[in-house]
Amino acid sequence: MFMLRNVSKFIFGDTSKESIIEIPQGQLYLVRPDSPKGYSELIFKDAAATIRRTGQEFQYQLVIQRAYEEGEEELADDEDEQAVDGLDKDEKVFLLDQTLHFRSEVRDGGVKILAWNDLSGDEGDLFEFICDTSVPADKVGTFELAALQCQFERKYRRSAQKASEAELHEFSFQEEKPIPSASPIASPATHSRNQSLTAEETAAEMAKDVKYAQSKGKMKSASAEEEPTTAPVSAVQPEAKEVLSTEKAELHLFDFTTGTFVLQDSEVIASVSEIGNWQYWLQITGSEKEWLGQAVVGDINPVFNFEYLSFIFNHYAEDGSAYSWLLRFKDQPSEERFQEGLMQALWEQLNEMKWTKVKENDREYVLDAFQDLTMEDADDKPEEEEEEEEEEEDEDQDDGQRSEHYDSDEEEEDVVTRDEDGNVNSQLAVGYKHDRSFVVRGSKIGVFKHTDNNNLEFSTTISKVETPGGKLFSPKKVMLHAEDQDMILQNTDDPNSLYRMDLEYGKVVDEWKVHDDITVDTFAPENKFAQMTAAQTFVGASKNALYRVDPRLAGNKLVDSDLKQYVSKNDFSAMATTEKGYLAVASNKGDIRMFDRLGINAKTHIPALGEPIIGLDVSADGRWVLATCRTYLLLIDSLQKDGKNEGKLGFEKSFAKDSKPQPRRLGLQPAHVAQFQHETKQPIAFTTARFNTGVDKEETSIITATGPFIITWSMKKLLAGRKDPYTIKRYGEDVMADNFRFGSDKNVIVALPNEVNMVAKRTFQKPTRESIAGPITPMRARNGRFSSHLGRNDIVNSPY
Repeated sequence: MFMLRNVSKFIFGDTSKESIIEIPQGQLYLVRPDSPKGYSELIFKDAAATIRRTGQEFQYQLVIQRAYEEGEEELADDEDEQAVDGLDKDEKVFLLDQTLHFRSEVRDGGVKILAWNDLSGDEGDLFEFICDTSVPADKVGTFELAALQCQFERKYRRSAQKASEAELHEFSFQEEKPIPSASPIASPATHSRNQSLTAEETAAEMAKDVKYAQSKGKMKSASAEEEPTTAPVSAVQPEAKEVLSTEKAELHLFDFTTGTFVLQDSEVIASVSEIGNWQYWLQITGSEKEWLGQAVVGDINPVFNFEYLSFIFNHYAEDGSAYSWLLRFKDQPSEERFQEGLMQALWEQLNEMKWTKVKENDREYVLDAFQDLTMEDADDKPEEEEEEEEEEEDEDQDDGQRSEHYDSDEEEEDVVTRDEDGNVNSQLAVGYKHDRSFVVRGSKIGVFKHTDNNNLEFSTTISKVETPGGKLFSPKKVMLHAEDQDMILQNTDDPNSLYRMDLEYGKVVDEWKVHDDITVDTFAPENKFAQMTAAQTFVGASKNALYRVDPRLAGNKLVDSDLKQYVSKNDFSAMATTEKGYLAVASNKGDIRMFDRLGINAKTHIPALGEPIIGLDVSADGRWVLATCRTYLLLIDSLQKDGKNEGKLGFEKSFAKDSKPQPRRLGLQPAHVAQFQHETKQPIAFTTARFNTGVDKEETSIITATGPFIITWSMKKLLAGRKDPYTIKRYGEDVMADNFRFGSDKNVIVALPNEVNMVAKRTFQKPTRESIAGPITPMRARNGRFSSHLGRNDIVNSPY
């Protein structure tokens, strides 16, 4: 092993290489020794096995990539071969983690085998890579050692170069039972086995499986060998001034290692209490120990499912670590009482107002929003068939990871991670009239062309954003205007004015003073597609006023006849318009108003759930309103289904007092939130969510991002109540801004701190333990220019 360690040192030493080591030829099998599904399945007839870096320190992947014979790839496409397990059909990616139980074996005849557990399969299922006979034995040994070191680094967050053999032995599983043959003459007899709940299921499905597993005796218990996630020490409970609810329940903890909710205590007392100064506390106590205590805040991400008597939430330890817990109640009245107490605490903490002062209908609205709305899959079509239909449209598309031009001879030392001025990308504006995207970076704006093959091509840099008087500034908000020929800019230093940049000349040519006393806090186009026309007017809002801006007016540009001012402090924060010019306005209080025109009272007022709304979008026809809060999104159907205004939108006619639209709260499932934060050490903080949009195009997808993850929701799956409505893509850096390409939901434009890229939506994956931890799309930037590290020497030539 010492000799192999020396070899491995040279392999790990060159960090500029994405690939650490490769076995160039072999076959990949999925073996199910105990499964009635079939004993063995050949996944790739000819493949290469690689260990590669991810762009995140101490994270590595085992990658099995399919190799095609001449003409075979075209044949596979003709047969509409679909992706496997949500990954690319030509590649299987596994996070190198101890739970894989990665091991090797040499059989009679010198056949060399690599094997690892299938974490998403049944107990005993495993993948086997059978190395080609041309692969030397020492190559396989070096590969296995590299895998051990990668697992060591992931667990202990330090280099494995100085790890002792005894330390590395922890990650060797040679003592396990022999690896079964991938191609036996006859399959062994099957027998029953334990199963567990997996992380890739949604919170509702996890809750369902808890009940099912218990009824069938299949609830998995933790084992010392797997080193399960253990609960942190409970925080000390503050003195309670008033107890809002106390109920008995079962307690389960989500185990990151196995992707399983593990039963911790069959009977606990869960209580919610007020501790003073609009602060509230959740405490869970067993007969022998205090399990957990934490403040009731929005970050707990509460999800209730009454059909399965479950409540899933996130818990944050004092060091910031996130855990996902599940309470299962004995009956529905118990859960209803607990929900009432918890939601009262959460609402009062966010609003600093007593729950009893809220109208009964509004209280029902808040409670409904935090219930799990997941229903059974639609009966008319199985889930797999629907997914195939969605992917058929994407088969001919490029993967969206490349640009038209490359520097094949770029030197590694030319690559840096920051510009000298310290600025990073902050905002993204996607053109409607012309295929262009604009990226704000400090006081510079980069211009990128959308190519016919769904890539970005750098065009130019607007190097100085400055006022007509020559004062440099960094735009706070930008909006394309007047057939994409102009860009409206907001300057933090001048809250009463906006600036017009002529994009042809690349300079600010006008300063528009909106009003002496009314500020511009946010603004939006006159209607959804106004920027495709020569329309000059647009709408704006201050904290307490809504108005129209007309740049053609002499002096102040605010149109007095369209001004609507409020006496109370509404604290408006975001606005959006429909194709007809209907207006939705949201606030930092969390409520939403719908108008059919400016200057009048709102037709519909949607009450606040508590969190401030930081972004807003509306479907072109006005049917759907999409609000972004920090930890969740709200999707609201504005179409009235009954009553005297049946068929009308909430923009056109008011909803009856007892029939406000049912909100759909779109949040990441608590187990995924905990896994996100376990990997990134960052709280959830969504960017402004948007629909895909285009003239005469239906809104089919929603996009947002948090930290290094981009998330897309499928409207079709949401409305059908599907259990898997969102997919993710992870990068090595935080996503600063994101949006769909105009006219399609197939391609997403992404701005990272130092990179701009267009990616295909089909490259997004289902949220699993592996896709959350990796793969990570590695990106980097040159001094003064954007680039994308695509492996080897493929560098985007975009000198920004």
